[in-house]
Amino acid sequence: MKSVFTYFLLAFIITLPCFAQEEGSEVPKVNREPIQFEKTFSGTFNGQNIEYKSVMGETFLRNSKGEVTAGLWSTSYIRTGVESSKRPVTFIFNGGPGSASVWLHMGFFGPKVVKTDSDAKIDDGAAPYTFVDNPQALLDITDLVFIDPIGTGFSQVEGVGKNEDFWGLNEDARSIAQFMRIWVTKHGRWQAPKFIAGESFGTTRAAKIAEVLEGGGQTMALNGIILISQALDYAGSSSWADNLTSFFTYLPSMAATAWYHNKAGEGKELEDFVAEAREFAYGDYLTALYKGELQTAAEKSTIADKLAYFTGLDKDYILRSDNQILMHRFKKELLREEGKAIGTLDGRYLATETDQSSEGPVLGDPSSYMTGAAYTAVWNDYLRSELGVEMDRPYYSSAVGMGGNWNWKPVPDGSYWEPSYVSTARSLSEAMHRNTAMQVLVANGYYDLITPFFDAEYTFARHDFPQDRIQMTYYEAGHMMYNHQEDFDALAKDIREFISKLIP
Repeated sequence: MKSVFTYFLLAFIITLPCFAQEEGSEVPKVNREPIQFEKTFSGTFNGQNIEYKSVMGETFLRNSKGEVTAGLWSTSYIRTGVESSKRPVTFIFNGGPGSASVWLHMGFFGPKVVKTDSDAKIDDGAAPYTFVDNPQALLDITDLVFIDPIGTGFSQVEGVGKNEDFWGLNEDARSIAQFMRIWVTKHGRWQAPKFIAGESFGTTRAAKIAEVLEGGGQTMALNGIILISQALDYAGSSSWADNLTSFFTYLPSMAATAWYHNKAGEGKELEDFVAEAREFAYGDYLTALYKGELQTAAEKSTIADKLAYFTGLDKDYILRSDNQILMHRFKKELLREEGKAIGTLDGRYLATETDQSSEGPVLGDPSSYMTGAAYTAVWNDYLRSELGVEMDRPYYSSAVGMGGNWNWKPVPDGSYWEPSYVSTARSLSEAMHRNTAMQVLVANGYYDLITPFFDAEYTFARHDFPQDRIQMTYYEAGHMMYNHQEDFDALAKDIREFISKLIP
């Protein structure tokens, strides 16, 4: 034992100089220009023939000392041949955290888009995939800037930067706000109308960015924010045991999904059935959730009857679940007799499961794996064959290692904070009160089983939001409602009208 101890002691002493050298070593400075690729194109958008250029490349972010900390990559589509100082610009990003902008880029906003099965019945399979022009892209009314946060796409830390400088709620918002100010300055757009479009965690980010942009000595007011599948207050989108809010907010989405799969609401229109679910959720169900064990057996049975009516699940199963159905169980239980599980991002999707007895889906999310390969392949091909981008490293549509290293604290390091559900709802509300011109469009999918539409309603009914500047829209699809062609068309129309009315 003594000899073993001596061996490890010697090994430790020998390695000390190495550690000291690493700690004291000078971080290499970034002495090159940012990488950039540019091409010119033309296309027809909203019936107009438009000349534009694509600019994909990195923007150096810097700390207070002027040192480079990261190279943030973006893809800009900029209309040419027009006066640009007051031309609107829309900044677009996805969520995660840890997702690149490829989903909104290739799925909806880009000048070309990928197409998967609109009816959510056929897997995307293997290459080749369908990639088409997007005549509904917004280039006739706004330039488009797709942002890949640090750690996603080609974006990465550089120079003196470290991942922890960017991987956090506050850190992330500050870095995107810094990029936006740099872009606006470089392209002379301080007098231009400015919009943000975010999806999922991208909506959490958007709310925080709106707050950050109003400080820092470079106030930048936004004209509008587009929230696709909003997630401002995570209490309503975290289906966890003992989170009573989530049982309330998820119920109407369960009802809508059960209706879609012919398990509930027979003979009723979707909107009417959803309205019933809302009324029950706000009324008897909310009371029952908070009364808990103070309810009688008869009261619990009555609530279970209503839950069975709305969700299509067996009453005995609901009672065994104490009238509280977790979403991962619902996704497995709804079609258990057929041996199928439904999607998380979009409850329309379903797939045969390999384990029929599991509590929840075992293969993952069919609404993700039935579309993901198409997005990835099409993007990587488009990147090189059309945008002319050649890089010696892969483009990461999802960041590697970010999830477990993300700092969710909404307060600065060193400040006292007790863990709570993430929420940037108040940040957005206060930003709207400081900027009385800013309006918000909230796009919701009825079959979104990760950020439920009822949670959006519940969130925006609170936090002192100015109700006259909030617009809610609904689509018969899921989280990425644009995967359904009918709702792609509807969303494009709604966003075009929303931006157009805010442009002088």
